[in-house]
Amino acid sequence: MAYADHSQGSSRTISIIIVALIHAVLGYAFVTGLGMKYVKKAAEQLNVIDVKEEPPPPDEEPPPPPPDQPVEPPPVVAPPPIVQTPAPAPPIQTVRTPPPVFNPVPVAAPPPPPAPPPPEVPASRASPRSSPGSWLSDADYPSRAQREERSGTAGFRLEIGPDGRVTNCTITSSTGHADLDEATCRLLPKRARFKPATAAGGGPMSDTYNGRITWRLPE
Repeated sequence: MAYADHSQGSSRTISIIIVALIHAVLGYAFVTGLGMKYVKKAAEQLNVIDVKEEPPPPDEEPPPPPPDQPVEPPPVVAPPPIVQTPAPAPPIQTVRTPPPVFNPVPVAAPPPPPAPPPPEVPASRASPRSSPGSWLSDADYPSRAQREERSGTAGFRLEIGPDGRVTNCTITSSTGHADLDEATCRLLPKRARFKPATAAGGGPMSDTYNGRITWRLPE
């Protein structure tokens, strides 16, 4: 490679020297008035010389790096930030939605509960052991009602146990005076006695007794 460079440089140097000598000779010829003969002759000799330039040698590629040497990655170049222009929000459109139509599903009503068994009818009803008129006397008349000369008839219902005793009293029709109604249900359970009712099998059973009593002012 060094020899080729040296040869090329020598050829160029010789060519430059020859051209310079030719120009010096021509100049001298023009100055001294030499004939055109020498000028033509020099020109022919100049045309004869053809300087051929050799092509430059190809560039040598750099040797590959050794396998043990780490390869440096190329520098990371961050891209320029992307400027995002916020888009305008879409217009909000209000849509009136009709309320849903509710179709109730018919539900079958539950079956009615079975009817209770009819009460047992006694073979014989309860009966008073004494006259109902003897259950109350003039001494039982409420004093205030007597002073105010109030009277009336009270309807009542007595519940009688299997032993013939009254267990409860209820006013079914009022006398119109609370003190007379209260005296009726307060005294009758204490005074009234009954023969108990008997069931179909012959045993005693509970029963009811309905009656009326009139409160009259004592004479």
